[in-house]
Formats: sequence, structure tokens, C-alpha cells
Amino acid sequence: MKIGNLIAALIIAGLGTSVSAKESYKFDPSGSTIGFSVHQFLGTTRGKFTNFSGRIEVDREHPESSSVTAQIDVASIDTRIKKRDDHLRSAEFFNVGKFPRITFKSRSVKRTGPQNGDILGDLTMHGVTKPATLHVKLLTPLSETGRTRWSVTTDPITRRDFNLMFAAAAESVSGISQTVAINIEIEAKRGD
Repeated sequence: MKIGNLIAALIIAGLGTSVSAKESYKFDPSGSTIGFSVHQFLGTTRGKFTNFSGRIEVDREHPESSSVTAQIDVASIDTRIKKRDDHLRSAEFFNVGKFPRITFKSRSVKRTGPQNGDILGDLTMHGVTKPATLHVKLLTPLSETGRTRWSVTTDPITRRDFNLMFAAAAESVSGISQTVAINIEIEAKRGD
């Protein structure tokens, strides 16, 4: 979740290109998806967040100085079942009145291959901050129009680590897994 995550891919896309040392990119929500899936007894529940933003600051000369921040509006959760979404927004789970956002702020960037990288940072959700690593893969190179796309995954997130638990009876009956898989596709465009 979160979000947000893409510096390494921008660095990979721009190596060897003569451009200014620092560039700024914004997430384009119209071409991006922040999704998740969680296993239950009878199958897998998939969902996404529909309202989010992010900014990528790229320093091609000093990639380790690059950064990314992302913010997700938790109330925008969409699992395609309104009753379930309303329950997830309630005080029993996400408690959007008290914890309206999920945020990610990078701390470091590590290149892991010619079109891959890891972005390490802090993920804050439900009032809890934990370290998270975003695994980034470049899908399309940076174009002259200033747009590019990436695929981003994380190691599975454990709900318990963020105090995202239902009542004990509901947890045991529902068969909902503790681990949540995150799958993100981000399109970003150059801008202020």
C-alpha cells in the first residue's frame, strides 16, 4: 500500500541521459492502480484505493539523494462490495475518522538490476509506522513527453503489525489471512 516507490525505475530509465540533475514527477491517478489481495477460506478478496497522490524527486547524479512520498486516502477503499467497504472504513478496522491516510516516505534507493530497484522507506498505516521495501520494475522508459510506468510490489504486509484486526471471534470465523499482498502500477508525469 501504500504506496507509492518508483525512484529506482526513474533512475534506471535515465542513466546516461543528459538532463538536469534534479527532476520532479507526480503520480497520475488516471493511469495508476494501488491494489491489494487477501486470502480467505473461500477464495481471494481483491481491492484497490481510488484516491491517492505521490511525488518523486529524482537526482540522477546522486541517486541515493532521490526520494519518494505517497499518500492514500483510506476512505477510497473499493472491494466492489459496499457493505464490506463500509465495514473496513469503520472504527472496527481502518477507523478512517482517526486514521484517514496511509503514507510512504522513502529513506534509500538500491538498484537491483538493469530495470529493477528497491526503495526502502517508512510505511504508516492505522497510526503505526513500519519499515517497508518496494520492489520496482520499469515497464516503459521515460519518454520525451515526461511519462513513464512502473510495476511495484512489496513483501506481504501483516495486518497484525499495523493493528488491523477484527474482533477475535470474527477473526477466527472469517478465515481472513494475516498477510496482504500489494500490487501497484504507477504512471507518473514530469511536473512541479
